[in-house]
Amino acid sequence: MAVDSRPRAVHRASETGIGGFIRRRPLISFFVLASLMSWVAWSPYVLSNNGLGIWDFDFPSLLGTTQFAGVLPGAYLGPIFAAYIVTRVADGKEGVRRWIARMTKWRVGWAWYLATALGVPAVIIVTGFALSGENVHMPPVAALVAYVPGLLIQMVTTGLAEEPGWRDFALPRMQRKLGPLGATVVLGVLWAVWHLPLFLSEWGGWPHVTMTRIGEFVAFCCVFSVVVTWVFNRTGQSLPLIVVLHVSVNNYMSIVYSEMFPTLDTPEQASHVTLLAGTTAAVLVLIATRGRLGYRTAEEPAPELTPRH
Repeated sequence: MAVDSRPRAVHRASETGIGGFIRRRPLISFFVLASLMSWVAWSPYVLSNNGLGIWDFDFPSLLGTTQFAGVLPGAYLGPIFAAYIVTRVADGKEGVRRWIARMTKWRVGWAWYLATALGVPAVIIVTGFALSGENVHMPPVAALVAYVPGLLIQMVTTGLAEEPGWRDFALPRMQRKLGPLGATVVLGVLWAVWHLPLFLSEWGGWPHVTMTRIGEFVAFCCVFSVVVTWVFNRTGQSLPLIVVLHVSVNNYMSIVYSEMFPTLDTPEQASHVTLLAGTTAAVLVLIATRGRLGYRTAEEPAPELTPRH
């Protein structure tokens, strides 16, 4: 009697090729896709007059910066798009539903919103106050008025482009494999590496960027990730809170910092301040949580163990 081998053949076929690799190695697939897609999209910006100057072209300025035209397309093409592709292939429609559910989890206590929106500026202000010899200026009204609109713009640009990939997709999977602290450190390094080509452009201060600044940026990504992971876990994996936390750093440093600390306004000094502030916050979180960072075994099944339909 002949044996019907079609189910087994179908299973083998589903595990071959690019789709099969993505299902077997979703994290590697995500990090490779996110980096390559962003780096390819950033290449014109890096090669233009806004970067290395190899291509005689200037990107247009919008709201006083060329980053909207030069950086944002690559940011959107990388983490969020890579996370969607890998989730859809590896976990099917149910995986995409869980991914979106975390992305839209707004119902979190109001105290968390205050903490994420104001906590980062508060720590940076305290650090700047200590390093500036108490030479602190009150920011002008214009900076204060621009602060909230700037935060909202950052949320739908930087925050929405990056965090659905780094934290929504990658962090839950990595915590199951590496634990909260191990996942945080590895993700922090990979998050920093994704940014590295931008140091060859205006974004990173080219041509005046130094290896010290790059090293401090990588270190900041790692220590700040400790705080991000803790908030992510303690808020039931609420991505909107993570977006607010992330962009509060960018927003404060781009709008208010130089007005408050004019004696610490060089890129090198600003890098020192943010790294010290992030390290202080990370140490406090690590001590308070004994290194667990608020992590509890997820109630939902691991994505890679969920049957696909």
